[in-house]
Amino acid sequence: MSIDGWNTVLVLGGIRSGKSEFAEALVADAPTVRYVATAADTSADDEEWATRLDAHRARRPTTWTTEETAGQPRRLAELLAAAQPAETLLVDDLGGWVTALLDPAHQPLDATAAIAELVAAVRSCPARLVLVSAEVGLSLVPTTPLGRAFTDALGTANRAIADAVDTVVLVIAGQPSWLKPPPPPRPAAVPAQITPAAARSRAATGPVLAPPPLPEVLAPSAPPAPAALATGASWLTPPVAATGLAIEPGLELPMPDEDAGAQAGQRVATRDLPGAGFGGLTQLVEFAAATQGTSQPVPWGSTRVLLVHGDHTGGAAAGTAPGDSARRAQEARNGQGAWARLAAEAGAELQVVDAPTADPIETDPALPLNQVEAALQLGWRLADQAADAGVRLLVLGACGAGAEAAAAAVLATTAGAEPPAVLARVRTGAGEYDDAAWMVRCAAVRDGLHRSRHSSREPREVLAEVGGGDIAVATGVLLGAAARRLPVLLDGPVGVAAGLVSRDLAGPARHWCLLADHGGHPGVQFAADVLGLTPLLDLRLDLGEGGNALVALPLLRSALALAAALPAHPSLRAAPDEAAPDEAELTTEPAAAGSTTSEPDEAKPPTEESKPATEQPEPANPMDDEPDFREPEPAGPGPTSTDPESTPLDSSGWRAG
Repeated sequence: MSIDGWNTVLVLGGIRSGKSEFAEALVADAPTVRYVATAADTSADDEEWATRLDAHRARRPTTWTTEETAGQPRRLAELLAAAQPAETLLVDDLGGWVTALLDPAHQPLDATAAIAELVAAVRSCPARLVLVSAEVGLSLVPTTPLGRAFTDALGTANRAIADAVDTVVLVIAGQPSWLKPPPPPRPAAVPAQITPAAARSRAATGPVLAPPPLPEVLAPSAPPAPAALATGASWLTPPVAATGLAIEPGLELPMPDEDAGAQAGQRVATRDLPGAGFGGLTQLVEFAAATQGTSQPVPWGSTRVLLVHGDHTGGAAAGTAPGDSARRAQEARNGQGAWARLAAEAGAELQVVDAPTADPIETDPALPLNQVEAALQLGWRLADQAADAGVRLLVLGACGAGAEAAAAAVLATTAGAEPPAVLARVRTGAGEYDDAAWMVRCAAVRDGLHRSRHSSREPREVLAEVGGGDIAVATGVLLGAAARRLPVLLDGPVGVAAGLVSRDLAGPARHWCLLADHGGHPGVQFAADVLGLTPLLDLRLDLGEGGNALVALPLLRSALALAAALPAHPSLRAAPDEAAPDEAELTTEPAAAGSTTSEPDEAKPPTEESKPATEQPEPANPMDDEPDFREPEPAGPGPTSTDPESTPLDSSGWRAG
């Protein structure tokens, strides 16, 4: 726990909740642990209790020592007060301590004074301390005076100790829920969320750096002030308190609405088109429907491009002109260059994000784990910021020297790819192939994989060993976007490498990703197969990662607009006096309130005024009511003079505000 800067933790849970196992996992990396057992050993009289005690003892490593305090309740406070800073203590549990406190054999004993004494010892304890206790506040009120005295005393102790410790965890069915946020930052180390996986994987990595301030967003309506864009995201800012977000394997994220996607696919096949249909873009309609949660998706409105700039040093960057990636990133900040022009054409915002420079992977890890954590959280915050601003689609781009080689190393580590098979040939600025530089990149990836062969394949370890800051930021973006139900358009090796890492952290993340064009890149094609992503287009564009997606974006919007606006084929519409038997399956979208129907007038059911005068209306029967399956008109007004799509571009490529 000292790895993360924590000193005292209270782990709460019910019976068989897994609280003890969780507490033991928190101190698993400590060289020695002093286990303080508070329960009385009544194994001679209770066989079942003896079995429980044996199970606890069997889990303890041989390097741990055990002390029992059941016979002397006040000794627990003495042990905590006498502990040394280098020690690690695990107290299991406070329920046993309260039981001993209330034992008639130890009376008279002031329980209130004993609890206050224990709380004071916890506050002043210099050692690393984990306390386990039963949460009694959710149980029934006992029917006996002794039972009520126990729950009252333990509840009082839990509340007092929870106020004294650094953090509190509630374990339910083996799943931890963090109740108390981190304390203010400490000078020596910065705490991050404590979890068993984190405690086992972070060894001597330094403090967890907080994500830097989010960079400015370049709006498509007008170029931003140059002074605001000149300030990049600095990775040298002093550490601050962690956000409390734990990004680790098993992260729970939502899934898109598969039913809505399937219904949209069926619906688009029935539209009144002169041709055979949408072809490969049917997948686009289904994806948009699933991520929007409706069978009639609308074109994406507000779109933001996240351009991640992070260089890699060493052989991974062979064949790259020094400073070229930084020049392109600065051009994008200034509203110039290919990315800015394409974003302006697509009416998309542009945000340039600086990631930390990676060390040569052939000789050293790409990044320390603390910087990987900071990069992941920065990416998550970028997705949060976009969702809060009303963005409906993210386009993930990247520019960085050596990024393709780092992505190839991630593909090899996570999916077993052969580096030469997923590394594209190196092209110079003059458009020529530099195969010597390609071989240097292959050798760097090979040496990096050999150097890290004994490291864990845990996703954050992969990012730290061979991935680097740009892939870590991109991974955080994908996870944060999935958490906010925000679709992401991938494009290029960094994006698909981040897709593989995010898949290993949270399986649902990849289902929020769409691949525009593989660009003829072997690594992108390989990763797309592994992730189950089918490229929408096969134009083999190579305009820079993110640029290919921006070229495709107007086409994708047009396809969605057409699918939403077209009515059903006339042969599938209901006649005036008979309804098609499968009508409900074909057109199930109800008409919007106040809108007019797009069906011909003769297809409408006759009104009361149009019936013959001799025909009397039958009494209303609520069981005979049928839903109105008429096709609605597309929602939303047409383009106006203030629509970004209809506003002309100025000389710099950005629309006039």
